Amino acid sequence: MSKKIKIAVAGIGNCFSSLYQGLHYYKDVDPDNGIIPGIMNMRIGGYHPADIQVVAAFDIDRRKVGRPTGEAIFAAPNCTLIFQKDVTPGPIVQMGPVLDGFPEHMLDYPEHLAYRISNEDPVDVAQVLRDTGADILVNYMPVGSQLATEYYAQSCLDAGVAFLNCMPVFIASNPEWEEKFINAGLPCLGDDIRSQVGASIVSQVMQELLFDRGATVDFHGQYNQGANTDFLTMEDKNRLSSKKVSKENVIRSQNDLRGIAVKEGQLYAGPSVYVPRGNDEKVAFFDIRAKGFGNFPIKIDIRLSVEDSPNSAGVSIDAIRYLKVAREMGIIGALRGPSAFTKKTPPQQMRYVDAMAECEAMVNRELTDITKHQLNKEDALVYMKEQLDKGSSAHLGRVLEFKQKLKSFKK
Repeated sequence: MSKKIKIAVAGIGNCFSSLYQGLHYYKDVDPDNGIIPGIMNMRIGGYHPADIQVVAAFDIDRRKVGRPTGEAIFAAPNCTLIFQKDVTPGPIVQMGPVLDGFPEHMLDYPEHLAYRISNEDPVDVAQVLRDTGADILVNYMPVGSQLATEYYAQSCLDAGVAFLNCMPVFIASNPEWEEKFINAGLPCLGDDIRSQVGASIVSQVMQELLFDRGATVDFHGQYNQGANTDFLTMEDKNRLSSKKVSKENVIRSQNDLRGIAVKEGQLYAGPSVYVPRGNDEKVAFFDIRAKGFGNFPIKIDIRLSVEDSPNSAGVSIDAIRYLKVAREMGIIGALRGPSAFTKKTPPQQMRYVDAMAECEAMVNRELTDITKHQLNKEDALVYMKEQLDKGSSAHLGRVLEFKQKLKSFKK
């Protein structure tokens, strides 16, 4: 397909570095016979990864603002694997609003590991989106950037641009924000990226496997350690409430879909340790305790080591294309299937096979029993409210509970 998908990106960190490198690394792959590891479909609605074009980029770090995108992705504190040095310059990175996008404890760490704020004045993001003709804005703000994420989401609404939320501030899964996108006649997709083969998808499929094989799960624990700026950001526990709830949603959802209660202390998932090695490796440990026939114990211990940012890049390339196709099909509001397949906290949780089926339908530009309700504002709002009645926003309450626990702990 000769038509381009024009994207703007907020946050030129490790995840986007991998994505931008990947767009160049795979640009010449045969669209009909080639294979791209991490890409589920070579074409989605006719779009190849090479059809994605970056037209605008925003950041707040002085080592990135004012530089071409193709240089900024390799600037400190980015530390992800470099697998494609030869990239196009791309647009000049512009200064975004700081708001709560800068964790203050970064100043306590060396410059090569942490963010440093630029002195440039922030641009009007909505106007840049209009001027560049962007179709989609991809949000890669740091964990805990509630105000900054909401600013970029509102900029999309103001400029008539679809929103792809790759971090754990709840937009697509928040009915107040989804209603805004429905009323604007725009699709959105989120929240919080789920990597190709990462901790979240391993937790989900293990939980599904145990339930589908008739086992009961007594405890499911997932512990993570990492060395990049994402894990450094999460050293500030005040920024963790949405992230922790998002990671636990992946496990909890499989109980909820089967009507199995989650008891206190039965599951745990979350960031655990920042190790200042200055690289992009993430290590996850899984501690799963279950019971099988005759109540015999089942113990599952797994260690997963990945390069964190490339692990998410292919998923984002798919999500970008799902959003573009949805917009061309006239689908508005939060995309249920693609969100459930590519994100930890979608507006509607699904089993793996059901989410994949929704995505396959969009690959072929086919409507489903879900998306046929999202073709006009009235039907989309009715469907959203039906999902609310089924508890689709329960995770928002758990965020407030976690914040209250943090306050009590400090006292």
